[in-house]
Amino acid sequence: MAELQTRLLEEALELTEEDRVKLAGLLLDSLDVEEGEGVEAAWVSEIRTRLTALDEGQTETIPWEEAKKQLLTKLNARNDHTSSSRGAKGS
Repeated sequence: MAELQTRLLEEALELTEEDRVKLAGLLLDSLDVEEGEGVEAAWVSEIRTRLTALDEGQTETIPWEEAKKQLLTKLNARNDHTSSSRGAKGS
């Protein structure tokens, strides 16, 4: 499954930003999760806090290509660790 996840992520990252937003929304909607009371309000508050920090220069940003590289590196490392853990258990 790890290879599939990596391939899907790489392909999704090739989509336009608008299409990635739509895909993310569809994936989130597909989850069978009930939001607790106040969850949406908490997210709105968190987003406002982060935007304010960004607007005031309190947050360091990095280019998308660098963020993408870091995400893929972490995903691959996690997948490698999961694969090697399963192999060790099967030995």
